[in-house]
Amino acid sequence: MTSDEVRDGVTLTNLDQPLFDGSGAAKRDLVDYLDAVRDRIVPVLRDRPLSVVRVRQGQAPFMQKNVPSYAPDWVRTVTVWAESSQRRVSYALCDDRRTLLWLANQRAVEYHPALVHAGHWDRPTHLVLDIDPPSAEAFPRAVGAARLVARALADAGLSGAVKTSGAKGLHVFVPLEGETTEDVAAATRALGVRAERLDPALATTAFIREDRGDRVFVDSTRSGGATVVAAYSPRVRPGVPVSFPVAWDDLDRITPGDFTVRTAARLLRDGDPWADLMPEPQRLPRDLVEEGHTIPVARVQAMHEGKRRARARRG
Repeated sequence: MTSDEVRDGVTLTNLDQPLFDGSGAAKRDLVDYLDAVRDRIVPVLRDRPLSVVRVRQGQAPFMQKNVPSYAPDWVRTVTVWAESSQRRVSYALCDDRRTLLWLANQRAVEYHPALVHAGHWDRPTHLVLDIDPPSAEAFPRAVGAARLVARALADAGLSGAVKTSGAKGLHVFVPLEGETTEDVAAATRALGVRAERLDPALATTAFIREDRGDRVFVDSTRSGGATVVAAYSPRVRPGVPVSFPVAWDDLDRITPGDFTVRTAARLLRDGDPWADLMPEPQRLPRDLVEEGHTIPVARVQAMHEGKRRARARRG
């Protein structure tokens, strides 16, 4: 017997092989799950430059941005100049079931779309705050920090949707309309600081890990050219958990491990909670943006602080 199949014109191979060491799943589980949720995940990937995390047998997971040369000609791409690597990168655009199946057959487990649509590079569609607890066991504290973010949003006249990250934390998404990258980045910083002020014993915006202690990191750096793992995307972790939408009122009743490639599609039934829970696009309050422009960029501030501490140690 063979474990190969053809779906939508895509030949799927080695489906009964283990997906990756420790996954507790076969490649078939990944393909079947992504195919089952295609009508939910393709809309959040469509027309966005896509990076994927692949796992080849016997190799460490790796993030792939450039589409390989052997990709079928029906896989749409967009070419972007990457300032960090000083080269042009051709990203896949996962616009349909066939492309999703082809990526799954390449053992693309994680799906990280850009926060912009192709060709609209300075118009982020969402503001994102990443709620990162110090450990998986601290997930209840991540829920508490997410509620601080929700309060900060409400105080600014904004609202968002929340999902598990598929790892140990949560992502809060705020849909936007007509905002620039710089203003979105500024507003994200301001919201992080406002959430931290509400309970500084629980939440922190400290970018340097050693400065956080046991507090939950409210990461306000997911802006500009950043990517965020998509709703419904699996993750390269034991059990293959899935980034899953959750109603705000249900956060206290779930754990990230509740949603995996073997359970998530069944939990969805015929629904699409990410689409259902997402508010309408919003404009950012000017006072929030202006406050954010006075807050230093976390990565830059951390770099300078790291250099200062290094000099102090040498001295």
